[in-house]
Amino acid sequence: MTTFDDRENAFEAKFAHDSEMQFKAEARCNKLVGLWAAGLLGKTGDEANAYAMEVVAADFEEAGNEDVVRKLAADLAGKATADEIRAKLAGMLPVAKAQLMSEI
Repeated sequence: MTTFDDRENAFEAKFAHDSEMQFKAEARCNKLVGLWAAGLLGKTGDEANAYAMEVVAADFEEAGNEDVVRKLAADLAGKATADEIRAKLAGMLPVAKAQLMSEI
């Protein structure tokens, strides 16, 4: 194997790792926001965790956060606006990344 091949493999491994970490961070962020929304809806314990997992699953409908925003805006009608939900998502992403980094 040449040095070029080694570098190429290293870049591919780093890209795969970074992509996996970003996916995990976004899923964790969605879960945290789902738990926040569950609290606004008066859900606690297992019911809140189940709702948070519904929010995580909603993110698989399309790329980006808008599928999650639509679900939460519909569920939280009158309790939070779409802009408040987007702000919460933006604020929770660094928290999710920090949590993941502390688990490594």
